Amino acid sequence: MYSKEKEDFFHTELVKYGVDYQRAAQVAHILASGKPDELLSEKEIQIAEEVCREWLRQYKRYKHLISNLKGYKRL
Repeated sequence: MYSKEKEDFFHTELVKYGVDYQRAAQVAHILASGKPDELLSEKEIQIAEEVCREWLRQYKRYKHLISNLKGYKRL
């Protein structure tokens, strides 16, 4: 079931970790729709996968940087 709050949350999280604003908006809408994969178009699946991979890459990068900064502060 679609929820504007869910869409806003997904959009914020995607943009927070470096995903393009417009692409994040598209994928946030797809994710918030709650549709099962079999009801999504190939294009929707493709953009969702691309954006989620990008988000994951940037999220891991962020976590790595934060962990390095914590180690640096201890020195």
